[in-house]
Amino acid sequence: MKQKKIVLPTIEAAKAFVAAATKCDFDIDVYYNRVVIDAKSILGVLSLDLRRVLTVRYAGESQDFETFLNENAAGNAA
Repeated sequence: MKQKKIVLPTIEAAKAFVAAATKCDFDIDVYYNRVVIDAKSILGVLSLDLRRVLTVRYAGESQDFETFLNENAAGNAA
């Protein structure tokens, strides 16, 4: 199981995250506090507080998805 911390500061970033997750053939979950959301659910992701650092957990391999996560890593926030 892999885990990364990301930030999605805008609704557009959240939409891009869901689009990237939807292309993956494995389960991806987003965690914030005790809330767990399916990363492929746009309504679920938009229901999160996008001002916070989110934890993404996934068990598969996708270079495109990992590239997206790295570009939106919590440490990269401007």
